[in-house]
Amino acid sequence: MRELAPLLLPVRLVGGFARSFHPNELPPLLRRTYGRELVSWAFLPLMLGAIEGGTIAIVVKKAFEGQPGVDPFWLDLATAWALAAPNVANFTSFVWAALAKGRPKVPFISWLQIAACLLVAAIALFPRNGAGLLAVCVALGLARIAWTGVITVRAAVWRNNYPTASRASIAGKLATVQSLFLAAAGFVVGKAMDSDPDNYHYLFPLLALFGLFGNQIYRKVRLRRARQLQRAELDGRKKDAGFNPMAMVTLLREDRLYARFMWWMSVFGFGNLMLGAPMTFVVADQLRMGYTAGIMINTIVPLLIMPFAIPVWARLMDRMHIVRFRAIHGWAFVSASAAITAAAYLDSVACVYLGAVLLGVGYAGGTLAWNLGHQDFAPAERDAEYMAVHVTLNGIRGVLAPLAAWGLHQWLAPRGHAPLVLVVCTVINMVGVLGFMSMRRDIAPRDEAEPAIA
Repeated sequence: MRELAPLLLPVRLVGGFARSFHPNELPPLLRRTYGRELVSWAFLPLMLGAIEGGTIAIVVKKAFEGQPGVDPFWLDLATAWALAAPNVANFTSFVWAALAKGRPKVPFISWLQIAACLLVAAIALFPRNGAGLLAVCVALGLARIAWTGVITVRAAVWRNNYPTASRASIAGKLATVQSLFLAAAGFVVGKAMDSDPDNYHYLFPLLALFGLFGNQIYRKVRLRRARQLQRAELDGRKKDAGFNPMAMVTLLREDRLYARFMWWMSVFGFGNLMLGAPMTFVVADQLRMGYTAGIMINTIVPLLIMPFAIPVWARLMDRMHIVRFRAIHGWAFVSASAAITAAAYLDSVACVYLGAVLLGVGYAGGTLAWNLGHQDFAPAERDAEYMAVHVTLNGIRGVLAPLAAWGLHQWLAPRGHAPLVLVVCTVINMVGVLGFMSMRRDIAPRDEAEPAIA
């Protein structure tokens, strides 16, 4: 038996990791809600995986290349759009925050999930030609708009259902499950498209069906203190005139510290959002990778790294303010950008895989900070508003950053200097992280966390 001990150790580690996701690991009052969310976020990502930025960008770039009516100039722009669509859709965050105010949150989220599933299925209807490329871009944009509503409103559900002391850990578990199933969906898409580029006609509706199944489970999630939240939101709504595009400006004027945080998030995020398009061009044009290999780099490898990195980031985030967290976490993205830059200059597959691994480390912390970071600034009744500011500003840079990267690539690539785009991404990332570091002295230690629910 002693001889087998070294062999059993990995099994025990994996078993312990899997058991940590079981609802029984949480206090009794959290188990049912968490269990339903856990299962629903296993099925919904199978749908979402079809339009995950890195996956759909490779599909668009390779499936429409050389097809009738598809000009390379517009194809590169469509590829940049596929990567940018999730962030461009964030412009609608304030609309969703306003529409959800005073309404039951779980049913609201559920209908948006259904809309996203139907739009993903609709992509299967479009042919591989110029008109089909345009239709895919439109359907993708609408699906991401629906999903923006899910993300915006979901933060309020998590805030009410899970205490501060364990919220990041729970969100980390849900994000881990989501990342694994997103990776699985990306792998299936890659293999199917390598087999036959027309397979998306059958694959996308199938993945949408999995999403609808996850939606049926999510509809049963219970929101704690729902009536109290609804009354607080309705009281707040009486003081405003509904959706107001200037609400973001007003909020940032009122909360100057959050405004500074959003400024450095915009700088840091601009570099991150510039990275996707030139990285895809390196993978598809320079290294000539197939569907599966390209999706491995853009999507699968980062997503498979996330489950290992999320628990580390979650423990760190539970102990410190989001500004201090970003000042540490941001270096993961700087390192990833530097590795991909090296891959472009050296024609190195190994470096691009290293960049994908480091992106996974960065995404692991980013997914927690994205969903929960604003809550270190926001009062409970204004949670969706603060989240909407964050998401909307991300939408602004989501429009500008990929266009900047695409424009620089169009200018520099014919001159033989395409990797300079990646150098620019790395420098901008670094400036953003230094900005977070400059804010740390103005951040008080986090207040004592809410007690965990027994």
